[in-house]
Amino acid sequence: MIIAIDGPAGSGKSSTARAVAARLGITYLDTGAMYRAITLKCLRLGISSQDTEALAKLTSQTVISFTGVPPESRIWMDGEDVSTQIRSDEVTRNVSDYCAPSVVREALVKQQREIGKNNSVVCEGRDIATVVFPDADLKIYMVASVEERARRRQKDFENLGVHKSIEELKEEISLRDHKDSTRKNSPLQKAAGAEELDTTGMTLESQIEYIVNKATALIQAKSAVAK
Repeated sequence: MIIAIDGPAGSGKSSTARAVAARLGITYLDTGAMYRAITLKCLRLGISSQDTEALAKLTSQTVISFTGVPPESRIWMDGEDVSTQIRSDEVTRNVSDYCAPSVVREALVKQQREIGKNNSVVCEGRDIATVVFPDADLKIYMVASVEERARRRQKDFENLGVHKSIEELKEEISLRDHKDSTRKNSPLQKAAGAEELDTTGMTLESQIEYIVNKATALIQAKSAVAK
């Protein structure tokens, strides 16, 4: 089974996807973390998001993998645990620019599809149901108000020791929404057949329960047909 969860930054995708994977006992494929890892590496090496040749070479030579089961999942880049570093403010501000070039997206989408071939996965990002897994068994498009997403981002940053105002975060989120929805390659959009889930005001547990119940119903339906 493949569960595809898409939506804009701060809509609750990552936390929900991790928990759904843990609840169902299947792989959590964090595509956003893969793009963040590439962004981190580029920033470290001083590679511009406009340098297509360098980006293509770097992405093809970068080994990204996941270990552990949520909530203990870790992401590794070239043998280094970068689970914390990829969530930095600098990476967050630049990831949209580095994930836009087609050379980066094509290479990582290929890796993602390979993982999904032989595993049941919960996968979240911005083009999962539209590009990566268009035939996913369950497609969810998560949304939330900009105010709500800014509050969530503020809490995340505070946990990292970074302090930002709600207004500053709202501006950053709006800019990222614009970049993600207007980019030429795999823009953020609701996939055909996807169910929209507005998480504004919803608790994390209610988000998890909603998707787990949907997935469980599909599994039961498939099992009944197989019999």
